[in-house]
Amino acid sequence: MATKFLDSADAAASPNEPVLNAAKISPVNSAEVVKAQAVAPPATSTGMSALVAKIASMDLAGIAKSLAVPLFGIVAFLALWAVLAPQVDTSLGSLPGPAEVAEQGVSLYDEWAATQADKAAFYDAQDARNSAAIAASQPVQNFEYSGSPTFLDQILTSLKTVALGFFLATLVAVPLGLICGLSKTFNAAINPLVQIMKPVSPLAWLPIVTMVISATITSADPALPKAFVISAIVVMLCSLWPTLINTTVGTASIDKDLLNVGKVLRLGWFAKLTKLVLPSALPYIFTGMRLSLGVGWMVLIAAEMLAQNPGLGKFVWDEFQNGSSQSLARIMFAVIVIGLIGFLLDRLMMMLQDFANRNHAI
Repeated sequence: MATKFLDSADAAASPNEPVLNAAKISPVNSAEVVKAQAVAPPATSTGMSALVAKIASMDLAGIAKSLAVPLFGIVAFLALWAVLAPQVDTSLGSLPGPAEVAEQGVSLYDEWAATQADKAAFYDAQDARNSAAIAASQPVQNFEYSGSPTFLDQILTSLKTVALGFFLATLVAVPLGLICGLSKTFNAAINPLVQIMKPVSPLAWLPIVTMVISATITSADPALPKAFVISAIVVMLCSLWPTLINTTVGTASIDKDLLNVGKVLRLGWFAKLTKLVLPSALPYIFTGMRLSLGVGWMVLIAAEMLAQNPGLGKFVWDEFQNGSSQSLARIMFAVIVIGLIGFLLDRLMMMLQDFANRNHAI
């Protein structure tokens, strides 16, 4: 059934559902049945076994070709980058090439290692001081290490922020999508709001969210820092729409015969939701969640830049403001890391989506 949320730009294509066709069964003897059962593959297989079977069926030439083409593309890009980069002059000097960017990546790791050593020495000294205080029957004082966050710490902060924003987006979008898919009236009521809010930029949401969170969190020592909460809320507001739209489409596309069976069996609303609606809409939901995670990761960097949340966005902004001869190479290294993390998050959601598509059943 069509729904107002479904349009070519929003709804992601769902996996093809299996179709069962009736076939005539010719009489066979018991030996043939046993032989067919012995050689027939299992109905369902894990992703690892499918991958092993695919690799076993490929020849060495096919494997080499499948690896050589992507490697050739990467090497060609790096070579072109190395040749063209010195020809681009900026206010901070020529554009750094792959070698300079890799060098700054090693430098950032060395800074993290040095900070970890300083942190360990700080806590060792504090433990020794507290032991002496206990022996002298004096009060013990514990302090937190207050060093600047390193690049790896900022990566971890960004992952935590996008995880919270994505969780909140899923928590809001999935129930709303289920209701919209099951109720034409609710769908018609909320559809204009979705179409208006969906294209709003995170830069427009940020001032509003900042004022609301600042008025809400008034404690001097909140459980979560304001900048962290602001960034997560902005991520949620910008990334919930793909999940909402795809959940609505998947719920509205349920076979009406299944719903009629539920009426015949007099299933309650909870049993109808868990036994009929969710299994049918699950592939659409995971498709929307995958799109939402990608949008959230892109939005996160801009939100962290302006909210000054100590993540990758703030790292890029600080290096831009620093303006040293190494800043441009560090920014480019951060851009590569951001892209790699986004790619890995997308692969993770794709694995979860394939698992849901392969194992969903009614």
